[in-house]
Amino acid sequence: MTFRDRQDAGRRLATRLAHLRGPGTVVLGVPRGGVPVAAEVARALGGRLDLMLVRKLGVPGQPELAMGAIASGGVRIHNQDVIPFLGLDQRTIDDVTRREEAELARREQAYRGHQPSLPLAGATVILVDDGVATGSTMLAALQAVKSQHPARAVVAAPVMSQSAYDLLSREADRGVAVAVPEPFGGVGAWYEDFRQLGDADVIAAMDRARSLEQG
Repeated sequence: MTFRDRQDAGRRLATRLAHLRGPGTVVLGVPRGGVPVAAEVARALGGRLDLMLVRKLGVPGQPELAMGAIASGGVRIHNQDVIPFLGLDQRTIDDVTRREEAELARREQAYRGHQPSLPLAGATVILVDDGVATGSTMLAALQAVKSQHPARAVVAAPVMSQSAYDLLSREADRGVAVAVPEPFGGVGAWYEDFRQLGDADVIAAMDRARSLEQG
């Protein structure tokens, strides 16, 4: 199974989430790639769109390999399988964390400005990314969501690895995916168009969503 692009993936994911339709639903996109997926889900479900800022802590020299993740609100997750296996020391972890914290703060300002985040307490919250490989990044995002005491926290993505799906289904109220392929082969392998997105794409998606809500 492949998706044409993130918009197609979002529409197909929304069909798996139709039972959560309603104005009290908040859909959180994980920038950058998760935002256009989340925008389609929010539109289909009649929910409100917002962001959950999270950054992967990539291993030096192997940036796609996550040794952990950080999220808004000071959440930190460390991958205790990767760190001891690679013999990573605390100084290395701290250096990467500081760099990613700075990028997290920059994105928070660029994407949100003075716009406050939506309240999550008592809401049905759907946390969306364009795909989940290890689950470390999404787990940090989920912990940030749960710290705000939603009524229900659902993790959703068009494609997840089996291990990530199992992990997130245990930690969230529910995990939802269109496809859980094995072997996984990376998120981009399941998209025909998986172009890299920039800050402008995120800002444009959020502006469109706010216009629809107000219109």
